[in-house]
Amino acid sequence: MSIFRLSCAVLTAVSISLPVAAQKNAAAAAAVPVVTDAWVKTMVPGATVSGAYMHIKSAQPVKLVKAESPVAGLVELHNMSMKDGVMEMKAMDAVDVPANKIVDLKPGGMHVMLMMVKKPIGKGDKVPLTLTFEGADKKPLVVKVEAVAQEKDSGLHKH
Repeated sequence: MSIFRLSCAVLTAVSISLPVAAQKNAAAAAAVPVVTDAWVKTMVPGATVSGAYMHIKSAQPVKLVKAESPVAGLVELHNMSMKDGVMEMKAMDAVDVPANKIVDLKPGGMHVMLMMVKKPIGKGDKVPLTLTFEGADKKPLVVKVEAVAQEKDSGLHKH
């Protein structure tokens, strides 16, 4: 086989395999949830807890199964709801994120609870969060987020 034919064969093989690799990478990227408008509640003096809020969307159904942050000794997924006229807050095992639907983590509802916060979170502070999602295949999908501290939801977030 001549060098020319060998080169053509190699180029053909590469050009066929590149689109397949690109498709696999695009599919993997599409499976990773997108987190937008992440923010953390500022803390009042003496407090050791705060909440993190955000919008989550995914092309595939996933579950948020874990949240972590170096600013807190303990991080849990929580939900607040009214029961018999009383607001209750409970830890959750996971937050379901249906395909192509936006799930809001917001004050008074589902949120990430930051407990045993190591130093007060002030307005404008950036709080790193590591969110672990699980798809149908049970493989972890990790999304790193930087939430900005503010006193309340600015109301300017758009879906």
